[in-house]
Amino acid sequence: MTPSETYAVPNAVLPHVSLTPWQMVATADPIVQGVMALLLLASIATWTLLIAKGLELLASRRELRAAIAAVNAVPGLPERPAQPIARRLVDAARAEMALSADLPADGVKERIALHLRRIGHQAGRHRGRGTGLLASIGACGPFIGLFGTVWGIMNSFVGISEAQTTNLAVVAPGIAEALLATATGLAAAIPAVLVYNLFARMLAGYRAGLADLATLVLAHAARDLDRAHAEDAARASAGPLRRPLHRAAE
Repeated sequence: MTPSETYAVPNAVLPHVSLTPWQMVATADPIVQGVMALLLLASIATWTLLIAKGLELLASRRELRAAIAAVNAVPGLPERPAQPIARRLVDAARAEMALSADLPADGVKERIALHLRRIGHQAGRHRGRGTGLLASIGACGPFIGLFGTVWGIMNSFVGISEAQTTNLAVVAPGIAEALLATATGLAAAIPAVLVYNLFARMLAGYRAGLADLATLVLAHAARDLDRAHAEDAARASAGPLRRPLHRAAE
C-alpha cells in the first residue's frame, strides 16, 4: 500500500456538514462560540451608540446654534436664555460679576473667561461619553476575532491528527469555523471605527461652537462691565460740578 492509501478515509465516514454561517457557529468550539458571542455584543453596542449618541449630538448641535443666535441678538448679557447651555454660561458670568462688584474690571473678565472655559470642557466631556467604547471595539475587535481563528485552526489540526487524513472534507469545516471568527471581528470593528470617526468630527464641531458661544458671553459681560464703569465715572465726574452750583444758589 502507498501512504496515501494507508491514510485514506472512505467517503461514507466523511463528515457532511452544512457550511452555513449558523451551522458553523452551532458546531464551533465553545471558546470560538464565546468569542463570536462577545463580538456580537460589541456590534450591538456599536449600533446602539450610533442611534442614541447620534440623536443626542444632533439635538445638542441644534441647541447650540439656537443659543448662539439668541446671545448674539442682544447687546448685553441676556436675562434668562431658553437654551440650558446658554443659561449656564450667562449665570456663571453674572455670578462672577456679582462676587467681584468691588474689584477691577480686568480681573473680573479673566475670572469669567476661566469659568466659561471650565463649563465648556465639562459640556464637551459629557457629550463625548461612550465614544471610548467605540474606540476599544474598533481597536480590539479584529484581535479578538483573530484569537478565535487561531483557536479554531488549532482544533482543526488536532482533528486532522485524529482522523489521520488531510482530506478537504475533514479539514474545511474546522477552518471555515475558525475564519468565521475573524470575519465576525471585522464586522464588529469596521462599523465601530466609522462611527467613532463620525462622532469625533461631530464633537469637534460641538466644542468649536461652545467656544464661540463662550466668547460671545464673555464679550457681552465685558461690555456690561465697561458700560457700568463708564457710568460710575460719569457720575463721579458730575458730582463735584453740581456742588458749587448749589452753594452759589444758596
